[in-house]
Amino acid sequence: MSGHSKWHSIKHKKGKEDAKRGKLFTKLIKEVMVAARFGGGDPEGNARLRTAINNAKANNMPQENIERAIKKGTGELEGVKYEEVTYEGYGPGGVAILINAMTDNKNRAVADIRYIFSKSNGNLGENGCVSWMFEQKGLIVFDRKTVEEEKLIDIALDAGAQDVADVEEDEVFEVYTSPSDFEEVKVAFDKSGLKYTVAEITMLPQSYIKLEGKEAQHMLKLMDLLEDHEEVQNVYANFDIPKEVMEKL
Repeated sequence: MSGHSKWHSIKHKKGKEDAKRGKLFTKLIKEVMVAARFGGGDPEGNARLRTAINNAKANNMPQENIERAIKKGTGELEGVKYEEVTYEGYGPGGVAILINAMTDNKNRAVADIRYIFSKSNGNLGENGCVSWMFEQKGLIVFDRKTVEEEKLIDIALDAGAQDVADVEEDEVFEVYTSPSDFEEVKVAFDKSGLKYTVAEITMLPQSYIKLEGKEAQHMLKLMDLLEDHEEVQNVYANFDIPKEVMEKL
């Protein structure tokens, strides 16, 4: 899972910068709105909304902003109607890329995504071309220096996690769950007092493509451009860039 972990490490460091620019809040609000639109405004009966609210709170979003987003999603307040769209394509070296976006204009969004691919040695593909290479999982990441491995494993397995991986190269422990068990495992860690750096439902690649040199450089540029697009919510890719190469870039 090393390629996935490294990109999460980069995203975590970028998070503060994104928050300053307001981009992170925009993405969090969109997720709350869409979750409320399709599952209702009660987080007790809407797991997706519950997760979206928790993510928003974890990033210090004011409660009134969250409540307003819920009401816009359910139609109690007037707001933009966002649609969920998935894009698939290939990056440098044939890396598979899966993109989740929310947009109020599909034609504009697909044109933007196609342009980003073309300027970064990649190309937008047809629906289904790479999605089969990814599997939806719950992912919870811990800094190896801040938790005791045996305690972490005991809590994870007792709560229903599928696996715990010690990713020594990236100095993290990664806990994997089924999507349905994710929240229960996360709550178990919250109650234990163990602090995680990432907790989310994600798409994990089944295999990785190793990149170095110019291909690695172009790949990271492509990921940055996609992540920074205002209508893109999440980007998943199956690249693996060695740590020493990543640090140089």
